[in-house]
Amino acid sequence: MARSATLDMTQGSLSRQIIGFSLPLMFTNLLQMLFSMVDLAVVGRFSSSAAMGSVGSTTTLIFLFTGFLMGLGSGVNVLVATYFGARSEKNVRESVHTSFLVCLIAGFLMLALGLIFARPLLELLNTRDDLIDGAELYLRIYFLGMPAAALYNYGNGVLNAIGDTKTPLIFLSTAGVLNVILDLVFVIGLGMSTDGVALASMLSQCVSAGLIVRSLMRSKEIYSLSLKEVRFHKDKAIHALSVGVPAGLQNAIFSVANLFIQAGVNSFSTVVVEGNSAAGNVDNLVYSVMNAFYIACSSFVGQNYGAGKSRRVLKSYLLTLCYSAVAAAVLGGLFLLFGHQFLSLFTSESDVIEAGLARIWVMCFSFPISATMDCTTAASRGLGKGLVPMIFVFLGSCVFRVAWIYTVFAHFHTIRSLYMLYPFSWVLTGAAEIAYFLYCYKKYVKPLDASHAAE
Repeated sequence: MARSATLDMTQGSLSRQIIGFSLPLMFTNLLQMLFSMVDLAVVGRFSSSAAMGSVGSTTTLIFLFTGFLMGLGSGVNVLVATYFGARSEKNVRESVHTSFLVCLIAGFLMLALGLIFARPLLELLNTRDDLIDGAELYLRIYFLGMPAAALYNYGNGVLNAIGDTKTPLIFLSTAGVLNVILDLVFVIGLGMSTDGVALASMLSQCVSAGLIVRSLMRSKEIYSLSLKEVRFHKDKAIHALSVGVPAGLQNAIFSVANLFIQAGVNSFSTVVVEGNSAAGNVDNLVYSVMNAFYIACSSFVGQNYGAGKSRRVLKSYLLTLCYSAVAAAVLGGLFLLFGHQFLSLFTSESDVIEAGLARIWVMCFSFPISATMDCTTAASRGLGKGLVPMIFVFLGSCVFRVAWIYTVFAHFHTIRSLYMLYPFSWVLTGAAEIAYFLYCYKKYVKPLDASHAAE
C-alpha cells in the first residue's frame, strides 16, 4: 500500500508520533476557533458591544449543528483508520466514498434544520430582545455554509485517519486568512455588522471545504476520492454511522445542556452576557488544543486496534490522556495570569471584562478534569464503541447539568454557582467513561493475537 503523506501508527515511538501528529491538529483547531474570535473581535471593536453579544449568543446553537458534523467526521476517522491499520485497501476505498455521501447529506440536513429553527431556538434560549435580531441574521447566513462544513470534516477525518494532519492545516490557514480579510472588508470597509462577519465565515468555510475535497480527488493514494466510485456500501455506512452518529449526538447533547446554561446566563444583565461571550473564547482555545489529542487518541487506537496490537492501544490512550491534561493545566494557568489582557481584545468596557473574568477563574482551574471524560470517550470511539459513551455523556453532561440548574443554581442564582456545574459534571462522567473503556479493553482488545500484543 502506498504511504506517501501517511503515518503508520502501528509501529515506532508512540510518544513522538502522537506529538508530531497532534501539533498540526492543534494549529488547525486554533485556526477554526480564530474564525469565531475574529468575528467577535471585529464586531466588538468596529461595530458595537451589542453586535458582539449577538454573535456570542449564537455560539451554543452553532455548535449544536456543527458539533454533529464534527461527530460524523470522527466516525469517518475511526472507520478509515481501522481499515488502514488492517491494510485492507478495498475497505479503505469503500469507506472513503460511502462517507462522502453520508457527510454531504448530513450537511444539507443541518442547513435545512438551521434555517427553519434559528429564531425559535434563540427564543427558547431567552435571548435578550436587544440581541436577538442580530443573532438570527448571523445564524441564517452562517448556516448556508453547513454543507461545506460537512465536507471539510469529512476530508479532515479521512486525512487524519491515515496520519496526514499537515494538509488540513494548510487549507484551513488559507481559509483563515481569507476570513480575516473579509471580516475587515465587510465590517470596516462596507459598514456591515453581524451579517458581514457571518458572510465572511460562511465563504471561508466553502474555501476550506473546496480545497480539502480537491486534494482528495487529485490524490493518487488508496484513500483518494473519485466521483465515479461514490456510492453507498451498506456495511461501511452502518459502521461510520454507528460511531459518527453517537459522536455527533454526544456533541449535540453538550449543546442541549449548554442551551440551558445559556438561558441561565441570559437571566443576568447584558453586561454578564457580553462578558460570558468574550470569556467563552478561552474555553474554545483550550478545548481546541485538547481536542487535537482526542483526535490523535481515536486515530492511534483505531489503527492499532485494526492491526491487533493491544499494548499500543492502551499506551495510545494513556499518552493522549496525559498530554491533554497537561496542556489544559498549562493553558489554564496562562489565562489565569493574563485573562484581563485577553478579554481586552474583545471589549474595552471594564465591567464586561470583569464579568468575563468570573468565568475564567472557574473554568481555568477545571479544564484538566475534562480530559478524563473527552479523551476516554475518544478511546472508546477508536474501538468502534460510541453508543454507551454517548449515554454516559447524556446522563453526566446533560441530565446532571440541567438538574444542577434547577436546584443548585436556582437556589443561589449567582453566575459562579452556574459555572461550577462544569467541573462536577466532568468528574462524574469521566469516572463512568474510564470504567467503560477498561471494560471494553479487557473484553475486546486484550484477547488480540499475543504476538501483536507483545510489541
